[in-house]
Amino acid sequence: MTYCLGLRLNAGMVFVSDSRTNAGVDFISAYRKCFVFDQAEDRIIVILTAGNLAITQSVISLLEDRAEGGDPKRSLYAAPSMFEIARIVGNTLREVHAEDAESLRQHNTEFNATMIVGGQIRGRRMRMFNVYAAGNFIEAGEDTPYLQIGETKYGKPIIERVVTMDTPLVEAAKCALVSFDSTIKSNLSVAPPLDMVIVPTDSLKAQVRWRITEDDPYFLDIRRRWGEGLRSLFVNLPDPAAVVGGLDGLS
Repeated sequence: MTYCLGLRLNAGMVFVSDSRTNAGVDFISAYRKCFVFDQAEDRIIVILTAGNLAITQSVISLLEDRAEGGDPKRSLYAAPSMFEIARIVGNTLREVHAEDAESLRQHNTEFNATMIVGGQIRGRRMRMFNVYAAGNFIEAGEDTPYLQIGETKYGKPIIERVVTMDTPLVEAAKCALVSFDSTIKSNLSVAPPLDMVIVPTDSLKAQVRWRITEDDPYFLDIRRRWGEGLRSLFVNLPDPAAVVGGLDGLS
């Protein structure tokens, strides 16, 4: 399992992924799940991956091999729009599925892979998509300016309460780390190192590339303050005894 989060805001985009993979409790390792395609001057593309590692690595390898080609239907650097880039990623997933799905099925393994694909091409707006294993996709919008894949449930409440299209990038990055802390606290299959990429609107570059380790001082401070703050807030919430009969005197 993994957790990946993408935020598409007016100010830009924030991408975060963890790096834990596991095939049982006795085989745990770390692999990068955040990939930046920025070798063309007119665009930047960021892809986050979740699911079967062999599948997602095959897709990324094919995308990297074809990126320098001039075919707009296969090259991330030649596609005319972010929509077409999402289609290329989806079609590549279908290609890997056609190659591997039957063999996986024979070994009782599900074809499981999802990807967040976001970025911007010069002169066009930023866009972000969630590409499913079937190759189809949905887009983040103004009502829901974020996408999650992998282990999503623990980190969603803070995103829902805090993030809007107008959230500044620094605040969004902080919120993303709290979201990851909540997920790490509740699920052992998600863990640092975390990879964060921040792309300001119209910059066409990753202004921030931050690998956050288990002992990162800022991340440790955020985790401590968030935990202490939640406990303090909980203690100071009004007790129900004032409005519910029978609770007086209970410890």
